[in-house]
Amino acid sequence: MTVDALTDVTGLRVGHATRAGDGWLTGTTVVLAPEGGAVAGVDVRGGGPGTKETDALDPRNMVQRVDAVVLTGGSAYGLDSASGVMAWLEERGRGVPVGADPAHVVPVVPAACVFDLGRGGNFRARPDAATGRAAVEAAAASAPGAKVPEGSVGAGTGAVAGGMRGGVGTASTVLESGVTVAALVVVNSVGSVADPGTGVLYGELFQGRVEYPEARVHEAARGRLAEAAARNAPPPLNTTLAVVATDADLTKAQAQKLAGTSHDGIARAVRPVHLLHDGDTVFALATSARPLGGGRPLDLNGVLAAGADVVTRAIVRAVRAAEPFSGPGGAWPSYGELYGGRRTADA
Repeated sequence: MTVDALTDVTGLRVGHATRAGDGWLTGTTVVLAPEGGAVAGVDVRGGGPGTKETDALDPRNMVQRVDAVVLTGGSAYGLDSASGVMAWLEERGRGVPVGADPAHVVPVVPAACVFDLGRGGNFRARPDAATGRAAVEAAAASAPGAKVPEGSVGAGTGAVAGGMRGGVGTASTVLESGVTVAALVVVNSVGSVADPGTGVLYGELFQGRVEYPEARVHEAARGRLAEAAARNAPPPLNTTLAVVATDADLTKAQAQKLAGTSHDGIARAVRPVHLLHDGDTVFALATSARPLGGGRPLDLNGVLAAGADVVTRAIVRAVRAAEPFSGPGGAWPSYGELYGGRRTADA
C-alpha cells in the first residue's frame, strides 16, 4: 500500500523538527536513507543558494552514497542543523570510512536552506545542531512507509509562497515498470503559486483537475493578499527545495540528471522561478532496489518525466496543506483560508 509520499520509496524515512511561537517560525526536515545509503545527485538553479556538501555529489567526485539529506529554515545559519545529523550518523558508524577503526567515518550530509529569518518575530530564532538531531531522530523513529506530515511543518514552518503561506508537500507515483518515483518539497518562493487573474494554482493546471474560484472569492482573496503585503517586509530571499527519490538503480550521473529535469516541476507550479534571490535546489536519491529497465539509456526517460510530475503535485499539496499565520514577524494567509474558509492561527 502506498501513501503518496516520499516514503513510498522503500527504505526512505522523513522526520520534521518544528519550532513555532515565542519568536520562532522555522524548522528542519531530514530525509534519512536506508542502511548503506543512497546514490545522490543535485542541481542548483537559484541565484542565491545556501547549501552544504553539494560538490560531493558531482559525478566526477569520490562520494558514491549519502545517508541523509537536510532541508532547513534559518537561511545559511540553519545549515548548522546538518551537524546534528552528522553526529547522529557518526554515533551509528554510518558514513564514509576513513580509517581501520569502523568507528572512523565521515558522514556526508548534503543540506540546503530556505530564507525565513525573522518571520516569527525573532531574527535569531533559527535551527541549530539540536534541531537537526531532533529531525533525524523523528525520521529514525517513524515506521517504514509512514505518512509524511505536510503543510506548515519542519523546514516549511516559516515558508512563504508568493505572499501566501508555503510549506512542505510530498507525492509519489509507480511506473508501469514497477519503479517508484517520489518527491518532497519545501515551497518558499518569491514567485507566485497561483494565477493572479483567477486564483487557480498553477500546478493544478498540469494535473487536469482545475476548479476555478468564484470571481467574488478571488477578489476578496486579492484584497487580503494586498493587505498582508503592505504589512509584511518585502521578502529579500526565498527558495524552493526538493528531494526527488526513486528505487531504480541509478548512477550518480543519472541521479544528477533526475535532479535537473525535476526542476521543471517547480517551473510548472511557481512563476517566476530561479531568480537571483531564489536558492532553488533539487536533490535526487536512488536506493537502487530495482533495475532501471532493459538496460537501455532511454529507459531513464520515464523516471525523469515522473520526477517533474511528482514535484508539481507536491508543491500543490504543500500550498493546500499550509495553515495561515499571524504574528510579530508578519501575517501570511494560506491558500485554504483565502479560497476555502480556514481561520487564521495567531502565534
